[in-house]
Amino acid sequence: MPEPQKPHIEHYVAPFDETPVAAVDAVKISEKKSSLWRDAWRDMRGRPMFWISAVILLVVALVALFPTLFTQVDPRTCTLPNSNGSPTSGHPLGFNKQGCDVYSRIVHGTSTSVSVGLIVITITFVVGTIMGSIAGFFGGALDSVLSRIGDIFFSIPYILAAVVVMSVLSEHRNPLVIALAIGGFSWPITARIVRSEILRVKNADFVMAAESLGLSRLGTMVKHVIPNAIAPAIVVTTISLSSAIVAESVLSFLGVGLPPGQFISWGNDISAAQLSLRTDPMPLLWPSLALTITVLGFILLGEVVRDALDPKARARR
Repeated sequence: MPEPQKPHIEHYVAPFDETPVAAVDAVKISEKKSSLWRDAWRDMRGRPMFWISAVILLVVALVALFPTLFTQVDPRTCTLPNSNGSPTSGHPLGFNKQGCDVYSRIVHGTSTSVSVGLIVITITFVVGTIMGSIAGFFGGALDSVLSRIGDIFFSIPYILAAVVVMSVLSEHRNPLVIALAIGGFSWPITARIVRSEILRVKNADFVMAAESLGLSRLGTMVKHVIPNAIAPAIVVTTISLSSAIVAESVLSFLGVGLPPGQFISWGNDISAAQLSLRTDPMPLLWPSLALTITVLGFILLGEVVRDALDPKARARR
């Protein structure tokens, strides 16, 4: 008995020249180059918190650099009949106990407070990065010695150390000395963070490849390891700037900071206004508010930068 024949089904096959294999198997790659910092910038510019902090810090920077654009009143011109006076035309925030214009002193005090903060974070970033990088990359006895030195400085509260230093150097109190007093004892935090990142990065394949190509260990650390481990230190430095500004104000408030007769700062004005807090709190409120807003701006920026440089944090949002 003959077997039944299966029905013949024709299959359509497209011509090869109309469907090139390359077009089917090609992987689409974005033309935009990507890196940690580019991805961080794309993330930051889409967050309202970044723009709020950027506006605050831009205004603070303009006030610090160009105070005469915001007021023409001399902050050192004080008239006793205006003591604790109310706001008038040209003096929107009134007068303090000495009859000085509060608004003008806040504007001119911005540069002093911000400059001290910038010097402090420069010291902490440079010293902390150098100490942490050397300790983490070379390891061994050098790591032990540098880590113990960092532990000694870390165990000393930098505010207390700065009070002692400024008390000893009472005849040489200026922004540079107070910045050295604060930054000289606050760098171990940055050093610890950099060291931990160096320990993570130094075992990567590209580090081994660089050394196998003949690059010295010091050159490998400077050219390849530190650039890939510096992001957390930048975040900490951004947040630490607010702490440095607060530290300068605290020292001035305690009377061991900048001399009130030579320098105008928010800490000096807050210290002077505390005596009349019950009768007239406004001269204390305004410099405190300026300090709070500035510190808030740096904290917000630090939080945004931290989240932007963390791929896991970006993925969770």
